[in-house]
Amino acid sequence: MIEASCHCGAVRLEIEAEPPESVLSCQCSICRRIGGLWSYYKPGEVRVHAAPGATRAYIWGDKMLASHACATCNCTTHWTAVDPDYQRMGVNARMMAPEVLAGATVRVSPGPE
Repeated sequence: MIEASCHCGAVRLEIEAEPPESVLSCQCSICRRIGGLWSYYKPGEVRVHAAPGATRAYIWGDKMLASHACATCNCTTHWTAVDPDYQRMGVNARMMAPEVLAGATVRVSPGPE
């Protein structure tokens, strides 16, 4: 199991998976600003532990993804699909311990969207 959390610990994630083999440094207009480094999972593999109101969701552009950030320390922790049938979500791997990412290859998306 992988554990991840925001800086203050108000948002914690538990991921039922092995450490990621690769992560994506997304270069879209929002991810390049927040420093998103994404690892992808099925929603059923990730448990988000946060009190009600502990995260703020930002939905922009094509209105397909909700990017979640801690309401206290402002770390972007994960994104979820607006469509509940979409079976993919992203966890900001920067919330994971460095040793979890030690063996991961960093891929870079082709450029701004």
